[in-house]
Amino acid sequence: MSSYPFWLGGIAASMAASITHPLDLTKIRMQTLGPAAQSSSMLAVMRVSLAESGLRSFYAGLSASLLRQMSYTLVRLGSYEEMKRRMSLRSPPATGKLLLAAAAAGALGGIAGNPADILLVRMASDSLKHPEQRYGYRNALTGLMSLLNEEGVKGICRGLGTNTTRAVLMNVSQVGSYDFFKATLLKRRLPIVDCQFHDNFLLHFVASLAAATCGTTVCSPADVIRTRIMGSSARASPVRVLIRSLRDEGPTFMFKGWTPAFMRLGPNTVLMFVFYEQLKSWWSSISHDR
Repeated sequence: MSSYPFWLGGIAASMAASITHPLDLTKIRMQTLGPAAQSSSMLAVMRVSLAESGLRSFYAGLSASLLRQMSYTLVRLGSYEEMKRRMSLRSPPATGKLLLAAAAAGALGGIAGNPADILLVRMASDSLKHPEQRYGYRNALTGLMSLLNEEGVKGICRGLGTNTTRAVLMNVSQVGSYDFFKATLLKRRLPIVDCQFHDNFLLHFVASLAAATCGTTVCSPADVIRTRIMGSSARASPVRVLIRSLRDEGPTFMFKGWTPAFMRLGPNTVLMFVFYEQLKSWWSSISHDR
């Protein structure tokens, strides 16, 4: 199995996030609004954002999103690929081992990307707050300095447990399932249309779309709770947020923002893996030419 630079996944994820950021922003805003957005659809939230702040509002927090990809996603993809490479030295690893590797890599990514996650949630939802409650971060770097100065180490660790749990779930259900779907589709013909996949764009597209559906559904509850904790300036435990949200909104709150989450994660996952596969192919070709 070929070895690739640790940072390659972060570049692919940043390219994808630059395209899908407006959908990610809408998902965060729907999850942050809580009961006030109970009857609001994704399009309604997008219309309100457009009317209040114009087109620029859809790219609020983009610098935090890119910082997140170059910390959280870089670490979770890079760690997973390295673990997979080491496990593949003697023989192809079993699916269970790959899922465990994805879980471990996800935990590392969740820890590394926690500060950027906080900044992204705050910058994306800032325009929804009253002026006196806004954080007013100009970009991710100034926001990080402000977060450290005002809240210290505890501030950048806000929601770390929930975020790490969500990162583990995401890496297993997205990255781990992508490898599973990809390997399964390569081995077996599709029964209805009698089609045999090959390692090309179509395979990457179908496998990543299936992984996005799996990832969105598995991660939705943790994602909603994480977003509400990170968007709050008050101290709140995941259990307290869960109990309060269940009391005020019922169990359906756990899947609030599922549609924009899928509409964001679907294209984002497809683009990320397609870009990643192309970058790996490009890296292999230039390494071979040396």
